[in-house]
Amino acid sequence: MNGGNLWQASCQEYVEPMALPAQASVDLLVIGGGFTGCSAALAAAQAGARVLLVEAQEVGHGGSGRNVGLVNAGLWLPPDQVEAALGQEAGQRLNAALGAGPGQVFGLIARHGIACEAVQNGTLHCAHAPKGMADLQARFAQQQRRAAPVQLFDAGRAQQAVGSPAVHGALFDARAGTVQPMGYVRGLARAAQQAGAQICQGVSVQRIAHDGQAWQVHAGASELRAERLLLATNAYHQGATGAKLPRLTPVHYFQLATRPLSPNLAGSILPGGEGAWDTGTVMTSYRKDAAGRLILGAMGLPDQLGLHRAWANRALARLFPQVAGEAFEYFWSGRIAMTGDKMPKIQRIGPNGLAVYGYSGRGIAPGTVMGTACAGALLAGDEAGLPLAPVDGYAVPLARTKGLYYETGARLLHALGARL
Repeated sequence: MNGGNLWQASCQEYVEPMALPAQASVDLLVIGGGFTGCSAALAAAQAGARVLLVEAQEVGHGGSGRNVGLVNAGLWLPPDQVEAALGQEAGQRLNAALGAGPGQVFGLIARHGIACEAVQNGTLHCAHAPKGMADLQARFAQQQRRAAPVQLFDAGRAQQAVGSPAVHGALFDARAGTVQPMGYVRGLARAAQQAGAQICQGVSVQRIAHDGQAWQVHAGASELRAERLLLATNAYHQGATGAKLPRLTPVHYFQLATRPLSPNLAGSILPGGEGAWDTGTVMTSYRKDAAGRLILGAMGLPDQLGLHRAWANRALARLFPQVAGEAFEYFWSGRIAMTGDKMPKIQRIGPNGLAVYGYSGRGIAPGTVMGTACAGALLAGDEAGLPLAPVDGYAVPLARTKGLYYETGARLLHALGARL
C-alpha cells in the first residue's frame, strides 16, 4: 500500500506558483484554497475584480482534495427538512440553488477544460438493508414533488446497477456525477489565475482586522489590504487573531483504493459510471476512478489503518465478492465540518466580510454554489442573491463530544463488522 492520497497522485491539473507580494491592495481577499475559495476567486476575477487568494498549504490540501468526489444535488437532509428548518421560501431557495449545483460544477468543468475525470452519469443512494428503503422512498417522493430527475430502483435493478448482491434498492439522481476532486479544485484555481486572480500557496494568515475602511491582513511577511474578505477555510480553519469561527463537530472520513482492476472486473462494478453511497448509520461510499480502481470510504480517524483495512477487506468481500481479496494501493483521509443541523452557514464576520463553513460532507456542489454566490454578493454589496441568508454568529453545543460519538460508533461498527 502506498499509503498516500490517490487524488494527489493522479491529479492532472497544476496551479502556477505565485509569490505573495510584501504589500498588496485588492478588491477581494479569499482565505482558503478549496472548492469555496477557488470558486469565489474565479467568479470575482471574471467579474473584473482584483482578487488575491491565500492558502496556508497548497490548493486542495484540505477537505476538497480528500473528498470522495461525488457531485450531489442538495444536502444530506431531505428537501422537506430543509424547508421545515428554514421556512418554505428560504428553504425552497436553498434547495433550488443546490439542486442546480451539479449543473454549475459540470458547466465550469466544460467551460474551463478542467482535467478531473468528470462523469455526469448520476449517483446511487443505496439501501444497505431492507429497512433502508423506507428512507429512500421518502426521499424519492419529496424529489418527485419537485420534478427532480430521480428514479427509485428495486433490489434487483439496484443490484444490477451497482454490481453488488448486498444492496436492497437505490435512489438514482440523474443530475449528479463524479469528479477527481483534486483535479477539480486545482482546475478552478488554474482558471482563476487565467482570469487574473493571484493564487498564493504556503502562506499562513496571522492576523485579520478591519480598520473602519478596509480589511488589514497579515500573512507571512506581507501586509494585505482588502475591500472585501471571504474566509473559506471550513474544517481546516487555522487560528488567526481576529478570525475566530465556531467550533464545529469534527468528523473524519477515510478512503482506500484498489489497484486498477481488469476491464472485466471493473465493468462488473457500477457499470454505468455512477458514484454510490449507502443508508447505513455509519455510511459507506463506493465508486471507481478513470483507471478502474475501486474506492471504498467510511467514517474514521486516519490513525486506525489496521482497523480500517480489515473493515475494508470485509466490506469488499460483502459488497463486491467478484473482487474479494484485491489489494488496496492507497489510503487517505480528511476532516468534515458538521454543523448541528447539518446545513451550511454563511456568517458575517465584519463589514464586507463573510465566512462559509459546515458542508457536513457535501462540499463539491454546495462549495461551488456558495463560493460563487458569496463573491457576487461581496462585490455587489448586496446579500439578496445569496442562496442562504447570512447569520451573525453560530455555535454547536458539545461539538467535541459529538465528534467523539461519531468516531466511537465508526470504530465499533468497523471492528465488529455490524451494519445499522
